[in-house]
Amino acid sequence: MSTSKKPLRWVRATLAAAVTALTLTVAPAAHADTPGQPPLPDGFGLTKVATDPAIVAANTPTNFVITVTTPQVAGTHHIRIMLPADYYTNTTKHYPVLYFLHGTGDDPANASLAWPALRDASARSSMITVEPDGGLRGWYANWLNQNTAAGAQNWETFHLGQVIPFIDADLRTIPDKAHRAIAGLSMGGFGAMHYAEDRPDLFSQVASLSGAIDLGRDSMDVRMAAVGTLTNGAGVLCGSSTNPSCPGGFGPTVDSDALFGTPYPFSIFYPFSDVLWNAADPSTHLSKLTGMGISLYVGNGNGNPADEEFWAESATTHVKTNLDALGMPSHYVDYGNGAGWGTCAGHHDAPCWAADMVDFVPRLEAAFGA
Repeated sequence: MSTSKKPLRWVRATLAAAVTALTLTVAPAAHADTPGQPPLPDGFGLTKVATDPAIVAANTPTNFVITVTTPQVAGTHHIRIMLPADYYTNTTKHYPVLYFLHGTGDDPANASLAWPALRDASARSSMITVEPDGGLRGWYANWLNQNTAAGAQNWETFHLGQVIPFIDADLRTIPDKAHRAIAGLSMGGFGAMHYAEDRPDLFSQVASLSGAIDLGRDSMDVRMAAVGTLTNGAGVLCGSSTNPSCPGGFGPTVDSDALFGTPYPFSIFYPFSDVLWNAADPSTHLSKLTGMGISLYVGNGNGNPADEEFWAESATTHVKTNLDALGMPSHYVDYGNGAGWGTCAGHHDAPCWAADMVDFVPRLEAAFGA
């Protein structure tokens, strides 16, 4: 073998060329849509795809929307993330996380879901907020029937089994129960209570804002509201901050049994006909929330049965009554017609939920701090 240095230079050049080729040919797992935004690489079953340019244009490094796909739920899905103001400067700090679930007919890309109270919390550098897509009528559940025109509908698996570990892996969270909370409005109120009951090991705080939180037989109005979204029926409990009346158009029409089987309690002939609806009913499984901070907010719709909030009050009252019977404490606010509650007028709409958040977020920050 020659003792010349030429072979060594050749080896070095060859290695350099290989590294360059590798750099050019191996793409990163994901890229940031907004300059300065964390890259959030693919993982846990989530694949990041391009976000609509109009949405990207409104993104900031601390308040942005990403788009993902997952085999668990058909279609593409937006996730809004709000980071504390010091996230990029205090690089050793880790933060609690609030998961906030939207109502029917809405989408995390809707800028109105970045509630002022949540933006204030970010400015105070107190916590990360994550708002995952729950579909126009996904109902925060793994549907019984996965073979409808809507395609795969495993929302609970998507959120609890994919989104939460994805966020914990890619952002500086404090990944434990004491520093994780879940809240939601309308359909999202059901989702928050349902998830907290299914996985009490994940959350220390739960909140329902005008929630559809009683799917039991003593609140068939709310159950039928859920059915209305499946069948694109009228008079549903909507909860869209952009269009509270939600006149329909929730996606491909599916049958009323698609979510939890038959919703109809034919108890005389079929005593177990609606067993899955009862199993998912937050109002009758509240003992699973023992030790958790529970917050309930609702108005009265001004006593008008045509107002969705009228029925949300009934459902929330059932939950409060059952909590009291169990001796479980809760923070319960029934602001009635909204007098003195921000700009709320007691309806099932954004002004009331914005006022709810003004009360809830500082209390949540204090709980996280404790």
